[in-house]
Amino acid sequence: MAFLIGKTKEGKDWTPTFVETIDIEKCIGCGRCYKSCARKVLAPEDFEDEETESLRMIMTLSNGGNCIGCAGCGVACPKKCFSFKPMEI
Repeated sequence: MAFLIGKTKEGKDWTPTFVETIDIEKCIGCGRCYKSCARKVLAPEDFEDEETESLRMIMTLSNGGNCIGCAGCGVACPKKCFSFKPMEI
């Protein structure tokens, strides 16, 4: 299986990993991932928790196709809500 390979500024190989999912059970809606993404891949959304019947904010993938594979959102996330996957070619 082959994956998309990029190059760093120094010419080294780099495999970008793109956002696949966000675990809404872990997400606390802090917005750190949202602030770290310059590509507008994420958006805040209100989520009604069925167990507690309360409303809380979570992050969602609003424009997943804009992801460039930097994984900055995952680095910024204090709860490690993101799952990533390299792109198969």
